[in-house]
Amino acid sequence: MVVRRRPQRGHRFTESPVLQLALQGWRSRTVGLLLMGAFLALVARGFYLQVVNNDFLQEKGDSRYRRDIEVSASRGKITDRNGDMLAVSTPMKSVWAIPGDARTMDAPQKRQLAALLEMNVRELDGKIASEKTFVFVKRQVPPETAERISQAKFPGIHQEKEYRRFYPTGDMTAHIVGFTGVDDKGLEGVELAFQKSLLGHPGNRTVIRDRRGAIVEDVGSIKPPQDGREIRLALDSKVQYLAYSHLKKAVEENKAKAGGIVVLDAKTGEILALANLPTYNPNNRQNLSGAQLRNRALTDTFEPGSTLKPFAVAMALDKGKYRYDTIVNCAPGRLTIGSATISDAHPHGALTVAQVIQKSSNVGASKIALSFPPQTMWEMFDAVGFGQVPQLGFPGEVTGRLRPWKSWRPIEQATMSYGHGISVSLIQLARAYSVFARDGDLVPLSLVKTDAPVVHGAPVFSAQTAREMRAMLEMAAGPEGTAPKARVAGYRIGGKTGTAHKLEAGNYANKYVSSFVGIAPISDPRLIVAIMIDEPSAGKHYGGDVAGPVFSYVMGASLRTLGVPPDAPIQVAEAGAVKGRL
Repeated sequence: MVVRRRPQRGHRFTESPVLQLALQGWRSRTVGLLLMGAFLALVARGFYLQVVNNDFLQEKGDSRYRRDIEVSASRGKITDRNGDMLAVSTPMKSVWAIPGDARTMDAPQKRQLAALLEMNVRELDGKIASEKTFVFVKRQVPPETAERISQAKFPGIHQEKEYRRFYPTGDMTAHIVGFTGVDDKGLEGVELAFQKSLLGHPGNRTVIRDRRGAIVEDVGSIKPPQDGREIRLALDSKVQYLAYSHLKKAVEENKAKAGGIVVLDAKTGEILALANLPTYNPNNRQNLSGAQLRNRALTDTFEPGSTLKPFAVAMALDKGKYRYDTIVNCAPGRLTIGSATISDAHPHGALTVAQVIQKSSNVGASKIALSFPPQTMWEMFDAVGFGQVPQLGFPGEVTGRLRPWKSWRPIEQATMSYGHGISVSLIQLARAYSVFARDGDLVPLSLVKTDAPVVHGAPVFSAQTAREMRAMLEMAAGPEGTAPKARVAGYRIGGKTGTAHKLEAGNYANKYVSSFVGIAPISDPRLIVAIMIDEPSAGKHYGGDVAGPVFSYVMGASLRTLGVPPDAPIQVAEAGAVKGRL
């Protein structure tokens, strides 16, 4: 028997009890409120960032296309006392690359760029092979070359403005002006000594760059550049030319190793000229040597020889132990101290103190010096600036060698009276002579132009002692002195020669340093000129023969250039002879 069941009424799939989810009312409301809150928070945050405080997004956007670039400041000019240009910056371009973009250049473009930059293609490839995002291809490119590169539109190649230093007077003023490096920073001379003043302060500009780094818009200036301050030196270009040209002639004629010259204004302490040989051209510094770069007048020392005798005599006069006409027995031209003997080049008998300077007697100077305690002599040398830095602020200034007086032996005190056993720089020696050119006071030196004469310097000797020393120095440069070749037509001059053996490996060699220091006009001193010729080898080595003529030419022409009135009658024959030498 078949039982048939009555089919049950089925349910739709969507009404399945399994799929039904019973959610309590409070939970659904909570979820809805949370979703609404989150949406409102996002709206509020978006409004805050885009309307109320959009600095963050602005900063992120600017970082992708805005750049602050440095605007170079022009380095300050260097001029002489009359405004003539000694150093000036000329605008140039630096060519730089984004290596990743520059590598897309094809071979013809590379050859063209390398030719414009005076490089070979291999060197250019080496530059742009860098993994850096910035690399200099070449610095200080002339503006006309930079313009041709700009017009060619090489991919990844860009330019920035910079400056190159130019020195119109070249090797004539190289040792005092100095030079800068490729980054426009001072490396030598005044360029280094006044670096902070000359450098100036760079400015900033905001620009918009595209993704390749090219500037597409100049937004504006943030900070304008401040150019460096102009430095007006005390140097007189005309006097500098006279000093340099005659020093060069003397070094060549005497086949000397080197030479130096300094011209000082006795009234102000200004350095009107300073030159050294060998020298160099600061506009082209390829293959330079250390000998060319040395500013010998400030960085090298030498034993000054008899140019120091006037200081020992001035000390004796100032202490009242000797007078101008006091007799000093110099016979027989030799003086033995212990195991050493001091000799005169030409034996003399009895000499006055003035004649000791006129005849340049080693024996006379030694006897005068030994009559004083070593401490007194050391204090005098210290007072005139020996053993001290000249305080010019110039790089490389040296102190020289002045040993403590307690270690002096009698022979050493004697030899120091005539310039052996002590070393000085040429600038120290020139400055020390200002005590004779003035009323016994020592003036500070100045590299920059000053507005007024120095009224009072540091007192060293009395005015009476200074006047008597000027008279003795005039005798030394007279017909019966050691430097008649130093005389100047129309002017009374005074000075002292120096001829010293060179000290090598602790022993005196058969080599000489010839020097002369003088002042003029004697009636009212205006200039001090100091000359040093190192190792003359053409047959003459005495200071009067080698350095004396240089003094004559430079002092005479400088006094006339500066308009200093003559204080002596001009003899026709003498004037003609001087004219012929010039």
